[in-house]
Amino acid sequence: QVQLVESGGGLVQAGGSLRLSCAASGRTFSGYTMGWFRQAPGKEREFVAAISRSGGITYYADPVKGRFTISRDNAKNMGYLQMNSLKPEDTAVYYCTAALASYGSSWTPNYWGQGTQVTVSS
Repeated sequence: QVQLVESGGGLVQAGGSLRLSCAASGRTFSGYTMGWFRQAPGKEREFVAAISRSGGITYYADPVKGRFTISRDNAKNMGYLQMNSLKPEDTAVYYCTAALASYGSSWTPNYWGQGTQVTVSS
């Protein structure tokens, strides 16, 4: 079992930045692929980014490429999502996730945090 707790969400103006953090506890964090998903009001949950167990490989959804950066610190059992150049369409609840499987098509995390709200005003 892995427990995930997100923090760092909030209200920011368009063009601004936020850094989300994900604190992991339980099993060895470095044994899991880590990722972020988001869900906007009235929309389906969507993949945002993922990072390999070692942190050496990252993956991004097209809408966030070049603006968001995923990272992790296995020594601290922490994951991060740096979000720059935020747009109103980035408004959503952001979820930290962890998976036993490596990232790939139809990647489905095993564990989810409770989510943190990010609101970007225009």
